[in-house]
Amino acid sequence: MTRLTTFDVNKLTPHSVGLDRLFDDMFRFVEHAPATNYPPYNIVKNGEHFQIEMALAGVAYEDVDITLANGQLTIAHTPQEVENNDWTYVHKGIAQRKFQRTFTLADDVVVNGARMENGMLYIELERIVPEEKKPRKIAIEYKA
Repeated sequence: MTRLTTFDVNKLTPHSVGLDRLFDDMFRFVEHAPATNYPPYNIVKNGEHFQIEMALAGVAYEDVDITLANGQLTIAHTPQEVENNDWTYVHKGIAQRKFQRTFTLADDVVVNGARMENGMLYIELERIVPEEKKPRKIAIEYKA
């Protein structure tokens, strides 16, 4: 895969102003993307509402930490060590490993809540466009 340079980005966006930070952030996200796919997740959208769905089989909600700081939504799990001398795993296919997954949110996306249900974590998000970013008519001043 070829990495785009700043020069290449400028060729792609000849009619944009001030988007250089956006492209720099995108390159930084790609370069620092986690190497693991655990835990599996979906991001779904309905209008201005988003939902992150994360499969967390066997994980107790008390062991999941969700934090939002500086536009970064982080979901983390550190499993508690459980000793059970009566049972020995013959096969252990349900992962109970430590993870941390971070999502970068746009400035106008807010987190409305989170819930766990049947081994799935659901995080509700919403894009709230401030009045100053909504479309408006620009008056033209005319001087004769």
